[in-house]
Amino acid sequence: MTHELKHIVQEFEEKRKLGRKSVLATVVALDGSSYRRPGVRMLIFENGDMVGAVSGGCVEKEVLRQAESVFTTAVSKVMVYDGRYRLGCEGILYLLLEEFDPETAFLEQFWDTIKTRRSFSISSYFDKEPGENPNYGTLFHFHEGTNPINNTEALKNKGLLQFEQEMHPCFQLVIIGAEHDAVQLCKYAATTGWEVTVVANPREEKSEKDFPGIQQLISVEPELYQPNLDNQTAVVVMTHSYVKDLQFLMALREQKGIYIGLLGPFRRREKLFDELMERCPDVSEEFLESVHGPAGIDIGAETPQEIAISVVSEILTVVRGKEPALLKHKMGRIHT
Repeated sequence: MTHELKHIVQEFEEKRKLGRKSVLATVVALDGSSYRRPGVRMLIFENGDMVGAVSGGCVEKEVLRQAESVFTTAVSKVMVYDGRYRLGCEGILYLLLEEFDPETAFLEQFWDTIKTRRSFSISSYFDKEPGENPNYGTLFHFHEGTNPINNTEALKNKGLLQFEQEMHPCFQLVIIGAEHDAVQLCKYAATTGWEVTVVANPREEKSEKDFPGIQQLISVEPELYQPNLDNQTAVVVMTHSYVKDLQFLMALREQKGIYIGLLGPFRRREKLFDELMERCPDVSEEFLESVHGPAGIDIGAETPQEIAISVVSEILTVVRGKEPALLKHKMGRIHT
């Protein structure tokens, strides 16, 4: 969800230059089931523009209507949306609506936290009763300190319910390779909300313009690549060169990313592993077992676009700890 919040703050900064007020809507509680879970947010501007979503599209019009009073009075409120007779999800949503007007210190700490890939937390105070309350509100807890999202005084949250949310660094995908299928994987991963880094050989003369949605391009020779992965980073090695794939695997062998994928057939992977162990006898069995090769889920993918979907899907199953399965065979809740 961090990437959605990042987009909200970006849009706020752009619209603030135009002098537009904004209201933040947060799903802080849920009874039953819903399209999205507590913690999702959307930002509403006084001209009716919206960024983000709190449902599949059924709730947003009501949120826009309810936000009118917050624009007028700047007093936070809770709205309750009962979807049991209107939505397929059959749940009751509790949304906190509040003025979004963070100070400079908040914005500086937010972007520093995003850039340095640190976690932070968010606390929202509310009641499950519809209506206004000046004590309702949200605090962001950064490493440097705690900041409210508007200029009100410190929240008097005694007796209020509290929604706590841990926010992790934006999920990151490192694509090692710059061929056409890497372009498609970059595009699909960026659409998913991931921050994408492409590692390309300098001799390929690639630029960021070649990769829609890219966060950064690293042009480096394989033997000079020095990765620094965290548990919110996945890697896919797809240079289409046996020698380069081997060199990059050598560079990755001591990394602890959450996912390492290798494009190409099983026989090619085994050959790469044999040579990797020959050149690097210290390579761990744990690393070899962690490499997903061939990368992707078997969905019958043939085109570069379909292969990208297959790879993104496998990464999600690994990150979420799920086994691929048809939802029609799942009993009970989809979200756990």
